[in-house]
Amino acid sequence: MGPTSAPDAPSWVGTDASERFPIYTRGNAGEVYPEVFTPLSFSIASQAGERAMRSALLTSGLVRPEELEPIPLTTAVGSGVFGGYAYLNLSINRMISARMPGGSAEDADTNFLGVGDPPPHVPIEGEKNRKASIAGLRYVWKLLNTTELPELAFDQQRVDNYLAALPPLHASDTELRESTDSSFIDMFEELFETHLRISFAAGISIAVLSGMCDKQFDNPGLAVQLLAGLGDVDSAAPSAAMWTLSRSATAEPRVAAHFDAGIPGLLARLEAEPTAAPWLDDFRVFVEDFGSRGPNEWDTAFDTWETEPELALTLIDRMRGTDDSHDPRAQGARLQAERKQLEEETIAKLGRLSKGMFVKALRAAQLYSQSRERTKTTVVKAIHGARLRVKEMDRRFAERGHAERGDIWFCVEEELDAFVEDPTSFREVIAERRAVHARLAERIPPFFFEGEQPPLEEWELRSAELPSVSVGESITGLPGCLGVARGRARVVTDPADPRGLAPGEILVAPLTDPSWTPLFVAAEGVVVDVGAIMSHAVIVSRELGIPCAVSVTNATRRIPDGALIEVDGSTGTVTVIDLGE
Repeated sequence: MGPTSAPDAPSWVGTDASERFPIYTRGNAGEVYPEVFTPLSFSIASQAGERAMRSALLTSGLVRPEELEPIPLTTAVGSGVFGGYAYLNLSINRMISARMPGGSAEDADTNFLGVGDPPPHVPIEGEKNRKASIAGLRYVWKLLNTTELPELAFDQQRVDNYLAALPPLHASDTELRESTDSSFIDMFEELFETHLRISFAAGISIAVLSGMCDKQFDNPGLAVQLLAGLGDVDSAAPSAAMWTLSRSATAEPRVAAHFDAGIPGLLARLEAEPTAAPWLDDFRVFVEDFGSRGPNEWDTAFDTWETEPELALTLIDRMRGTDDSHDPRAQGARLQAERKQLEEETIAKLGRLSKGMFVKALRAAQLYSQSRERTKTTVVKAIHGARLRVKEMDRRFAERGHAERGDIWFCVEEELDAFVEDPTSFREVIAERRAVHARLAERIPPFFFEGEQPPLEEWELRSAELPSVSVGESITGLPGCLGVARGRARVVTDPADPRGLAPGEILVAPLTDPSWTPLFVAAEGVVVDVGAIMSHAVIVSRELGIPCAVSVTNATRRIPDGALIEVDGSTGTVTVIDLGE
C-alpha cells in the first residue's frame, strides 16, 4: 500500500496512492472538485466514487478484473483525494490508451491534460495485454454502433423519484439526516458509474473520430468543428434561460432600476416591487429548473443558484449589457447550421468504404458528448437534494447555538448520527479540522505527482505572484473553439464575483464548470488555465460559438487584469497587445 497523501494531511482528506499506478493529476478532476474537500463530502464520495470508477473501467474490457481485485478500495486506482484535493489516476488511463488498438499511452495525456509537463510515461508490467486489446476492439465497435442510451432516461426518473420521496425541509433532524445515509451513497455510486461510463465512451469515440479526421483529411482538429453546435447540451442550457431573463429585466424599467442599484439585497427589493412580479415568476421557474447548479456543485457544502440566488442574479446582470449578437439561441442555430453543412461537405469527400465507418464514429462522438453532460446533470440534481437537507440541519444547529454555521461539513458521514444528537461534543475536533482545511486551501496542489504527494510546505501559495507577460508575448495552450477575439482581459477566479466583466472583454479563468457558463455568453472570448478536449470550457464554447483557448498555463496569474489581448481559438494562442493602465 502506498502513502496516503501529503505526509502531513489527515486521513479525512486523503486516500492511499497505488504502487502499480503511481501517477496522479488534477487534470479533469479539478473541474468537478476545484476546492478542498470537506470531511463530510469526502466521506460520502470517496469509496463510492472509487467503486464506481473501477466498475466503469472494467466495462470496456481494457482493464482486466484480476488487475484490480487485489487492490483495496482505499487505494486510488481510478480517482482519489490527496491533501484534500481530487485527483485522477493518470497511470491507469495511460495503460488503457496503450491497450487501445492503434492507440498510445500519450493519448491519455491529450484527453485529460491538454498541455503540461507530466512525469514521463514508463510502461508498467503487463501494460500490453492481448485479451484487453481484443476486448477493447469489441468495445469500440459497440460504441460506434450505439444510437441511443435509454439508461439516461432511467437515471433521470430515478432521481426524480428520489427527490420526491425526500423528507420536507420542515421534517425532524433525524429525518433530514437520512438524506445522506447509505441509500443516498448507493444511488450516488450508481449514478456516478453511469456518468463515468458515458465519459469514457465520449473520450474514446472522440479519439476515434479525431484519428479518422487525421488519417482522411490530415486535420485532427476537424473533429472539434464537427462537434460544435450540437444543441441539447445540459451545461449550456442555463445560459439560454438566463439570457431571456436578462432581456426581460432590461425591458421592464423598474426591474432594470433595481438591478442597476446593485446585486446585494436585489431579490428582496424585487419582491417588494409590484411590477417585478412577472419577472420573479420567471426567475422562480429558472431556479426550479436549474437551481442545483453552482460553483463546486458536486460538494454539498457549497451554495447553488437555489440556496444563494444572488449567484444567479449576478450572472444575469452581466448579460444585461451584452448586445443581441451574443444571444445563445441565435448562436446555437448558426453553429448547428454551419456544422451540418460541414458534415455534408466532409462526408461527401469520403469514399464508399470509409464513409460508413466515419459516419458511425461521428454520430457516436456526438451522442456521447451530449450524453456526458446529461449524466453530470443527473448526479448534480441528486446531490442537490441532499444539500438542501444538510443545509437546513446546519441552519438549525447554528440557530439553536449548538454549532457554528458550516460545522456539519467537518464531520464524516459515520459521525453524523452522534453530531445530530449532540453537536456541542464535536467542537474541539471540528476546530482542528477547520484549521487543517484552511491551511490546505491556502496553497495550490501540485498538478501532477508520482508515488507520493510533496509535503504541504512545498506547495505554491495561492498568494504568490508570477512574472507578468510582456507586450507582444504569446502564451499557447490548446484550441477550444475556433475564432479570433480581441478585448480587455477580465481575470475572474470566482464565478460569483465576475469583477465587472463587461461586453467586449475576454474572460480569463482558472478552470470552469457549468456555473461559469453564463459568463461565456457575456464575454467576447475565453481563456482557461487548464483543460483538454473533453473539458467543460471546450464543450460550452463550442455550443455558444465563443473563441476559446484552454490549457493556457497560469494565464490568470500572468495576464494582468485589463490588458488588451487577442485569443486565437484555432491555435490556442493568447497574445498580449498592451498591458492596460
